[in-house]
Amino acid sequence: MEHWGIEGMWAGLVASLLAGMATGLGALPVLVTSELSRKAQDRMLGFSAGVMLAATSFSLVIPAMELVRGQGHDGLSAALRVAAAVLAGGLFLRIWHDLMPHEHALKGHEGHGGAKWNSVLLFVLAMTLHNFPEGLAVGVSFAAPQPELGMSVALGIGAQNIPEGLVVALALRATGASATRAAVLALLTGLVEPVGALVGLGALSLSSALLPWGLAFAGGAMLYVISHEMIPESHRGGFEREATTGLMWGFVLALVLDMSLG
Repeated sequence: MEHWGIEGMWAGLVASLLAGMATGLGALPVLVTSELSRKAQDRMLGFSAGVMLAATSFSLVIPAMELVRGQGHDGLSAALRVAAAVLAGGLFLRIWHDLMPHEHALKGHEGHGGAKWNSVLLFVLAMTLHNFPEGLAVGVSFAAPQPELGMSVALGIGAQNIPEGLVVALALRATGASATRAAVLALLTGLVEPVGALVGLGALSLSSALLPWGLAFAGGAMLYVISHEMIPESHRGGFEREATTGLMWGFVLALVLDMSLG
């Protein structure tokens, strides 16, 4: 183990677990109602995207830059190295996305209710893809020398998981899942986050010199999710203005949270 030791690993795993469980917390209202306007859903998705965007910028990419410069690199050299890691994280998510099962691969499930179960399964797989980099980000941030960095990322991810959990559960209800199944599946999609944290912490246990690359890689993966999934989804219902307002509020909240913990 490196400087952050077993305590940092356990802290990262526990924090990612709690952040993931926030998805289940957000899904609880679906047990009593399945009604929420598309405008409100888009606003919440925008809020979640804003929190993730701020966490990517202030808690992952910028600290990665500072760590690389601390290794003796000048500004341009550090920027190029961090940029390469960010692009690698985005490329990793793109490849993973391309390899995930899609409608053609699952066409065999037919019969009464088969199409609806396809939709549920595809949605759960998509959210698993979405939540893995969040867990990765929480895990690697707890390996940083500044303990407040990990707490900032975990709180930010947990905060955006609450409204996201409700949107996920409502989407599952719309595919025909029962209220209980929708809530449980929403929780399960969040519980993939400790897996992402474990992967990140396992890699960093090899050498603390990998920390800035891990932070930037996680930032790139999250940036891909924000741009490829969250923002387009929040605009799909025709409430772009509300989604953008939510994004800005989420970004500002995460900024204040990051600065207050720093």
